[in-house]
Amino acid sequence: MKIHIVGGGAIGLLHAGLLAQTGQEVTVWTRTDKQAERLQAEGIKLEMLNGDVRDIAVNSYSLASLQPGWAGQAGADAEQSSAWILLTVKQSHIDDRLLDQLRLLSSGKTAILCLQNGIGHMDKLAASLPGALIYAGVTSVGARRLDDARHVRHTGDGPLWFGAYAEDKKDDNLQNLLLNILKSAGFRAGLSNEMKDRIYQKLLINAVINPLTAIYDTTNGELPQHPSRLTLMRSLFEETSAILTADGMKSGDNGWQLVMQVCAATAANVSSMLSDVRTGRQTEIDWINGGVSGLARRLGIASPLNDAVTTLVKQLH
Repeated sequence: MKIHIVGGGAIGLLHAGLLAQTGQEVTVWTRTDKQAERLQAEGIKLEMLNGDVRDIAVNSYSLASLQPGWAGQAGADAEQSSAWILLTVKQSHIDDRLLDQLRLLSSGKTAILCLQNGIGHMDKLAASLPGALIYAGVTSVGARRLDDARHVRHTGDGPLWFGAYAEDKKDDNLQNLLLNILKSAGFRAGLSNEMKDRIYQKLLINAVINPLTAIYDTTNGELPQHPSRLTLMRSLFEETSAILTADGMKSGDNGWQLVMQVCAATAANVSSMLSDVRTGRQTEIDWINGGVSGLARRLGIASPLNDAVTTLVKQLH
């Protein structure tokens, strides 16, 4: 099975490494020539959950090398063969240039699994790639990239759910094939017909933890330990939950408990948003809390706390 991993960050390298171990034909598409050259020459250095370290061979090219006609150059059957694209880049990287590159990469019988945080990207991808089979994904798998090219550590296990974004645009054979491959690679994967709800449930957790860890410069576990921070967490949770429930999220009695459980289970973790702030990278605040604020405006609901944390995190860039 041909599997294209678009994005050479922690999540992309983790999926590429684990999938390549099962014998799949994995190609990692990176933003820089330098990273692609390292991966092509040395493979992925993967630290497993049990501490084992493995060097895993993969193919790798830079996204800039994708040009019209690439499929024919890759082989006579490239356009006819089936493949999966796992889109693991951050929301901020889904721009017009990347969409053009995805059009080139998705020739033939190809499905795209999107593993982004936040909201807004699925509509954008569906509008820009009307002929593609697009799947939404939600993952709780943890990973941390330890250098600028090939070294990634698997930091936490968790479920990976995916499902077709549009019911009339799916391929049962392809999705079942990917499901089986993911399971054979060690992922706790499953198919879901309730992806909007799963995306909103994860968005709710991210919208509470990520911006506040960035603002307070603290780990996930330390965040709720101060009474004033805990109060703000609860208020942000209540506001966000009300907005997402108004747009169809199934409300449950354990939402707040789940937030606290994530803080405890990932106590030593630095959130991706705090990591971005510390390294001067653009955060995903526009698609997490900013996405919640945009949804609230469309619904005619006030979102003062989401508005405020969006503004504050942007000031940290």
